[in-house]
Amino acid sequence: MGDDELRLRPVGGDDLAVIERLTGDPEATGEHGWLGWFEQWRFRRRWEENGLIEDERGVLMVVRGDERLGFVSWRRQSTSLRSYCWNIGVAMRPEVRGLGYGTEAQRLLAGYLFAHTQVNRVEAITEVTNTAEQWALQKAGFTREGVLRGYGFRDGAWRDVMIYSVLRQEFEA
Repeated sequence: MGDDELRLRPVGGDDLAVIERLTGDPEATGEHGWLGWFEQWRFRRRWEENGLIEDERGVLMVVRGDERLGFVSWRRQSTSLRSYCWNIGVAMRPEVRGLGYGTEAQRLLAGYLFAHTQVNRVEAITEVTNTAEQWALQKAGFTREGVLRGYGFRDGAWRDVMIYSVLRQEFEA
């Protein structure tokens, strides 16, 4: 693996400042990522408890060589009484957005989740106005499924979102 190759790795203690910036600094989160102020210490507490990897959710760093580019996350989404899928997200540093790293990070995360869990579906949700993320998801192999109206609350208003997914057999093809 070359130093320029993008990869995912577990979060280390030195990475927490990057995660906190990408979730708690309005300048760094971007328009669609800023959800308001909340307890930033929750990442540190969860990292001390389990390294930010749990049965129900997790976080991995996106790196290229020694450079921390951002992070990916996933959480369990129930689909019935006995089944679930993964819902994923990505947050990249403002300086590296638009360079294709987010696309590749989401592709790597889907591959990781299919390789290490039995799920058949990985999904992602993004606001209808976030065309850059929609493009990234399509390039990563996800299929647009439709609009979920009034799904998320941000900046004083309920927002419509687009839902995308990739199924195991599509990903493996």
